[in-house]
Amino acid sequence: MSEVKLAAATRTEFGKGAARRIRRDNKVPGVLYGHGAEPLHLTLPGHDLLLALRTPNVLIALDIDGQRTELAIPKAVQRDPLKGFLEHVDLLLVKRGEKVTVEIPVHTEGELAPGGNLLEHVLNALPVEAEATHIPEAVTVSVEGLEAGASVHAKDIALPNGVTLAVDEDAVVLQVLAAQVEEAAEGAEGEGEEAAEA
Repeated sequence: MSEVKLAAATRTEFGKGAARRIRRDNKVPGVLYGHGAEPLHLTLPGHDLLLALRTPNVLIALDIDGQRTELAIPKAVQRDPLKGFLEHVDLLLVKRGEKVTVEIPVHTEGELAPGGNLLEHVLNALPVEAEATHIPEAVTVSVEGLEAGASVHAKDIALPNGVTLAVDEDAVVLQVLAAQVEEAAEGAEGEGEEAAEA
């Protein structure tokens, strides 16, 4: 679990005009909330935040106005739909040792059984509960040799110590679908042969 330090400044200006001015300075408006505290409106460094958010569920140590440090995880990120730049970020205040519920990416390794079958990600991310300072970046699942009809359930995925499922253990995460394109192609070939024999 990586921890990234970011300098943050409290802000008192709100609204679209203020947000535009912040973004013109290559900064991002954000809100820090949680633990029953009043939401804290912040201005964050755009480039550093963008780099930090490349890591799923990154733990961010916010140096607020150079006076205090708070730990947070990203809860919601808004991006410009066309240009992709950060428009706004919601951060959730966390404490060391506290359990949080997050979604971690599911990665796969290995090759499916021969036959051109397709692997479907029913869940791209797995909901888990973990200590705020020990959130795994991802889980890796082996699909080596899986055949059509096979599926991987949440309970089949090995999780690091201290991490528990936050979803039904029988939830399907991955499933192998039978190749349909090849079957259709074979059927067409068979028809062609029958026509030739006739």
